[in-house]
Amino acid sequence: MNKQNKTTVILIGAIAVVIAFMIGMSVGQGQSPASIAGSNITDLTQVTADQFAPYWKAWQILDQKYVAAASTTVQQKIWGSIEGLASSFGDPYTVFFPPTENKVFQEDISGDFEGVGMEIGIKDKQLQVIAPIKGSPADKAGVKAGDLILKIDDKVTTNMSTDEAVKLIRGPKGSVVKITFLSVGVSKPVVKSITRDTINIPTIDTSEKPGGIYVIRLYSFTAQSPDLFRNALRSFVLSGDHKLILDLRGNPGGYLEAAWDMASWFLPAGKTVVTEDFGKNGSPKVYKSKGYNVFNKNLDMLILVDNGSASASEILAGALEENGVAKLVGEKTFGKGSVQELIPITSDTSLKVTIARWLTPSGHNLSENGLDPDYPVEITDQNTKNGNDPVMNKAVELLTAEK
Repeated sequence: MNKQNKTTVILIGAIAVVIAFMIGMSVGQGQSPASIAGSNITDLTQVTADQFAPYWKAWQILDQKYVAAASTTVQQKIWGSIEGLASSFGDPYTVFFPPTENKVFQEDISGDFEGVGMEIGIKDKQLQVIAPIKGSPADKAGVKAGDLILKIDDKVTTNMSTDEAVKLIRGPKGSVVKITFLSVGVSKPVVKSITRDTINIPTIDTSEKPGGIYVIRLYSFTAQSPDLFRNALRSFVLSGDHKLILDLRGNPGGYLEAAWDMASWFLPAGKTVVTEDFGKNGSPKVYKSKGYNVFNKNLDMLILVDNGSASASEILAGALEENGVAKLVGEKTFGKGSVQELIPITSDTSLKVTIARWLTPSGHNLSENGLDPDYPVEITDQNTKNGNDPVMNKAVELLTAEK
């Protein structure tokens, strides 16, 4: 492989996306396997022959004893070994992609949007839904944020990675996948047959509430989001209102640049939006406000969050809450704040590895417990009957009480 200048596209979240919309990732291009092996990432001289002897012994026993050993090629054994090496770090987002899986993943990040329309992740070692995409087959089937995924067709999801789950759930438009869900507070699982479709990802909606309250609902952080958000803010200013609700519920994240740009409309130059912490592997990178800062202290702002608010949503909400611009209303956020880098290992395989964590301005690690709302709102079957929205109702009540 010819060496090229390394280009990097930073996204955030790294949560596997069933609609093939990958977030949370830094994509390293043109880095040869030789350059990786010769780097300071790992000192291979620390691995002794004695330490590696059990590996070769196991290899030999499997070759000699396993009933179908002849059906497994040497190359497949090597790919499986690397998969095991990646999984030994205990991070569900550090994954090796053999050729077939790598092809699927490359299609995912290039924008092939056929699937069921929900974003999934691992929390407390269980595969679960972060958020269904509005209007998607999953959304129409009644899938909710926080639903546990117990089975995909006939495959039990115990110890299953998000990337393996994506591979099983995604498929061509018109095909059907059966998924067994267990909802929060419910004792009996439910099997849903969901027909895959092409997914159109909504970005932003605006509306107004009585009492001079302007609402911006943001569904994702795409490349177009900053311009759409700027237009929404312009409409807010022209409305003459000074009370703003930013609804980030069910928003699983997206581009770092989008969250950074949006926060800059509310913060003076130099204020910290988020810090990318590389731990022992490098100095932290601090993202500071670009200083658009068009609002004065007359702005009354609330941000709505829930356990489907993740990644870029948590960065934006954390930045505005900790800098004193807004208060959070709703439920605890998902808690996903890590960065992955995709590194080619061969021409048809790659390694996705967690390289950094996102920290709020106060230094809170977003991957640890997410964000707690300033005004918690409990969601029950009773208080959400007939389309009632207790979180929005609470926000309107709080802003209406403002003088």
